Amino acid sequence: MSVFNLLRLAWRALLRNKMRALLTMLGIIIGVAAVIAMIAIGEGSKQSIRNQLSGMGANMITIRPFSGQPQGGAPIQGASNLRTLKLSDIPVIRKSASHVSAVSPYISSNGQVINAGRNWPTSVQGVGTEYLIIREWSLKDGVNFSEADVRSADKVCLLGQTVVDNLFDAGEDPVGKTIRFRNIPIKVIGILNKKGESNFGQDQDDVMILPFSTMQKRILAIDYIQSIYAAAIDEASASPATDEITAAIRDSHNLSPGQPDDFSVRTQAELISTMSSTSELLTVLLGVIAGISLLVGGIGIMNIMYVSVTERIKEIGLRMSLGARGRDILLQFLVEAIMISITGAVIGVLLGILATKLVTVFLSWPTLVTESSVILSFAVCAFTGVFFGYYPAQKASRLNPIEALRYE
Repeated sequence: MSVFNLLRLAWRALLRNKMRALLTMLGIIIGVAAVIAMIAIGEGSKQSIRNQLSGMGANMITIRPFSGQPQGGAPIQGASNLRTLKLSDIPVIRKSASHVSAVSPYISSNGQVINAGRNWPTSVQGVGTEYLIIREWSLKDGVNFSEADVRSADKVCLLGQTVVDNLFDAGEDPVGKTIRFRNIPIKVIGILNKKGESNFGQDQDDVMILPFSTMQKRILAIDYIQSIYAAAIDEASASPATDEITAAIRDSHNLSPGQPDDFSVRTQAELISTMSSTSELLTVLLGVIAGISLLVGGIGIMNIMYVSVTERIKEIGLRMSLGARGRDILLQFLVEAIMISITGAVIGVLLGILATKLVTVFLSWPTLVTESSVILSFAVCAFTGVFFGYYPAQKASRLNPIEALRYE
């Protein structure tokens, strides 16, 4: 029997019981829609993590103090162990790390920033002149502080947009104005472009940036730095840059070959990889949970095909008596099962795409419908139709034509 005839017979059989066919498809429709939506949410989350972490500086390398791993115990992170990084490490990195394009010390604190009768609690960061390059952060207005400002520990700052919105009137130009932090007057020389919320829920624009020397000498009265940020020349250089930085700081700290590092070096690529792996695991979990609906839909197909075979035993006997082979009967019912499954898949894909749009519009969650998820859904549905439709179809093909014609 030709494929066209098989499709025509299957379509007619489904049209005879439209409501039953639709209800049978419902499990497949819900399953496919759920798989599409869940995978889209997971993929969107993963892509959002990558974009936001890359927005912090795709080639960024972070060096933090670390006490090492004592024998038989957990690492100690007391106050004294957080002072292992010194300002003298910066020129060592510049000199020894050929794959590094920019380096900046980093010191942070928190407190109230005051402008006339307004005040706002914010994060205050002390950094070097290359920090904005490392973070791929540009200025909306004004200028960055200079090396001369760093050397003289000038009381100048850059403000994030959130701080500007809360300290100044709409339309007011903050550049050139003087604000106060811990009763210290600080002149605003630049406004940072808006970066938005980070993937960890932190407002990246709620920040005031100062020269690190100003933070050290005028605000915190410390001689160490809390972290070092560096930028590799490009993403491919991140790994060799990490090795060069590690070797340079170990040499600067006079660590012998047997001693553990008193610092840790992490690249943005490592963080992206870790976060993406977690998100991917969540995507798989969501997909598996949604896939259970497909299993239920497949069982529904098997059940309805059994009913269909029972109802059409006389028809099967008549076709066999007219010369139809068992293979023709098998293919007829198998095509019906596959048609139910594929039609449900088409409706389910459309419903899943609509659901992801609604999630994005009403919940503001990032979503990403991928071609692979659509292809996978169709492939699984085709398999489901074959797998769950084969046994009832085989039962129909093995009927004895004489007994089938006598069936009441």
